[in-house]
Amino acid sequence: MTATSYHDTVNVLHGLCQPAPSPFERSEWFALLADTGLEPLVVLASDAENHAALALTHANGRIEPLRNWYSFTWRQLAPDGPHGDRLLKEIAHQLRSRAHRVTLWPIPDEDGSARRLADAFRGAGWQVALEQCDHNHVLDVKGRSFEEYWASRPGKMRTTLKRKAKRVDTEVLTIFDSDAWRSYEEIYNQSWKPEEGDPALLRRFAEEEAAAGRMRLGIARHDGQPVAAQFWTVENGTAYIHKLAHLEGMKQLSAGTVLSAALFEHVIDRDEVDLIDFGTGNDPYKADWMESVRARYRIDCLDPRQPSAWPALAKQAAGRLAKLIGQG
Repeated sequence: MTATSYHDTVNVLHGLCQPAPSPFERSEWFALLADTGLEPLVVLASDAENHAALALTHANGRIEPLRNWYSFTWRQLAPDGPHGDRLLKEIAHQLRSRAHRVTLWPIPDEDGSARRLADAFRGAGWQVALEQCDHNHVLDVKGRSFEEYWASRPGKMRTTLKRKAKRVDTEVLTIFDSDAWRSYEEIYNQSWKPEEGDPALLRRFAEEEAAAGRMRLGIARHDGQPVAAQFWTVENGTAYIHKLAHLEGMKQLSAGTVLSAALFEHVIDRDEVDLIDFGTGNDPYKADWMESVRARYRIDCLDPRQPSAWPALAKQAAGRLAKLIGQG
């Protein structure tokens, strides 16, 4: 017997899917998002032995993931195997009573999450479109030391570090320091980066990660002045690069390159990670540091039984027809 329930709090996610595959599947992360004003819609399905959940919210006239622009990924919280698949299908079936459209992203598929969710919604009667929506650059360390890794980098990068490192001092902090975080925020605000979505949330996340021993905050200084900063975290053999910035007026120092090298060295040689994850985005400079690209997917689910879904279904059908004509 399967029971499905809806919740407007993330508290029901405590203990689900542990250990979490990334920072963005932990109940603490969803709690931070809820504190920013996002209204959770957590759908929980349970049987005698298993539990599965989707952490969602209502937005843009549909149901979407409970996430924000800091989230590298979003995925289901469900046990592997047929029991979890059955619970996810039941959740997808129940969601037809809540919305005519469910759009989920950015979902990884190296673990089969995108295909698994698409199958669950198709099996529940939704019309599903699965397409790539983003890129994720990663480095598989493969047991190398930093020195071995660095020897394989482009010659221009290695030359830059050799020339500029003497002019830049770097520090990697593993505990939260208010002055260092203030330096990060000041650098970010003066950098080429777009305005932060929620700086207060990021600070709280950094404080929590530091308390758990997972934070790596890098600061680069020139003549004592902070000129570049990067916020990373490390857990379960993976280093996550969350934010990086440098002062545009000090670009000639290449402080960002020097600081990145210091952090790569720290997580490879000291933390001994297996993977470094550069988040989403296909910025060309990421290819200089990383060696592989993973796809991130969007799943767009429409319920053909609901008239509200028909305009979007017609638009999708017209798009497919135009593509076929173009290929012909």
